[in-house]
Amino acid sequence: MVFAKWSSTKKFKMKSKIHKHRKSNFKTVSKKSILLFLLIAFVALASSQNISAVKQKTGVQKDTVNKRKIFLMQQEMAPDSLFIVNGNFKFYKKSAHASYYADKFHGRKTASGKKYNKNQYTAAHKKLPFGSIVKVTNEVNGKSVTVEITDRGPFVRAREIDLSKRAFMDIANNKSSGAMLVTIEVLQK
Repeated sequence: MVFAKWSSTKKFKMKSKIHKHRKSNFKTVSKKSILLFLLIAFVALASSQNISAVKQKTGVQKDTVNKRKIFLMQQEMAPDSLFIVNGNFKFYKKSAHASYYADKFHGRKTASGKKYNKNQYTAAHKKLPFGSIVKVTNEVNGKSVTVEITDRGPFVRAREIDLSKRAFMDIANNKSSGAMLVTIEVLQK
């Protein structure tokens, strides 16, 4: 061996240097492995919380869709009530011209017998039965609103549906315009 030529003190010194080097290397490796372990544990914990939140959300959505319940806020309630609808909408018409009621009709009776309120989500259509729930989507910006058919009209040949002022303004791209192109879908019962 190489150590046989040196004196015993040199051997000891050489061994101790090697031993110190190994010991310091072990400390660095252990620190790195601990940090790596903690990092992996943190990532695993964060991803498991994210996955459980997604599972809870999809479970609620599936439950809502499976029940297919329709909750309608009655006309007697607050005028700013929205229709909360869960169900399937059937395509009715694309590129339909929509307009809104003039303010002078506010408070007057509609063809269904209900009073028109410009702050509620209602509409007039020539053919759809009263009480039909309709989803109207602005084709320019993709915004949509759900309304109930309570009246007949509009009595302009080119127009398909008359929305209440509030419903129209909720989906309008240009608030000063009086008409827009929309897609109409009817809720299947």
